[in-house]
Parts: sequence; C-alpha cells; structure tokens
Amino acid sequence: MRKFEYKPPRIHSGELRTPVTFYEYAPKPGLDPGEQEKKVLYECMAKVDKVWLKDLERAKTNGTVSDVTVTIRDPHADYIPTDKHYLSIDHPYYKDMKYNVKDVLPDLQQKDFISIVGRFEK
Repeated sequence: MRKFEYKPPRIHSGELRTPVTFYEYAPKPGLDPGEQEKKVLYECMAKVDKVWLKDLERAKTNGTVSDVTVTIRDPHADYIPTDKHYLSIDHPYYKDMKYNVKDVLPDLQQKDFISIVGRFEK
C-alpha cells in the first residue's frame, strides 16, 4: 500500500497580489482605423508568472513582443475569458501594455484557479 503524503497546492489565494482587468475592444466610430476600449468585463487579483527564457523564445517565433501567464481564481459563470478579450496588468512594469488573451488553461487537478496566456503585439 502506498504511504500517504500531503502535497500542498501549487498555488494558493495568498499569491494573488496583482490587479488585472479584462475588457473587450470595439472598432472606432468614423473613418479612422483602429479600436477603442469598449467595456470592462471583469476585474480581479492575479498571480503574474515570471517570464522564462522559453517564453521569450516562443514570443520571438510567434512574432510578438512578449507573452505573459496570469493565474486567477476561477470566476465560474461570472466571467468566461475568450480569445476575443484583452487584459491589462496594474503594475508599473506592465504600464500601457494591453495583452490579447490567447489561451485559457483551466487547471483540472485544482479547479479553483485558471491560467491565462496573454500576448502583447505592437
């Protein structure tokens, strides 16, 4: 028989320290091209994972400036992130950077949190 060993969770709510805002864009009215922020969809606290060298290499191959992984508490039916949404991180290092949501990765082992991969393109 296998001996029971407690494994602490990979992430806990005490690590969610950075404010994050999810929103959607809409085309600008008139003849000028571009988009403008339409409405805020969800605001929460998140854990922003540090950028690894492999993430920088992946960003270069995708033709993007940077990628970021954000972990938030699962909002269930209140908000479901999709690839049509954008996110911004309220921290001086990420000032004026709007990330496009590329992947949403629910953690099937620990159902309390989801990870979101955002991609910044100029």
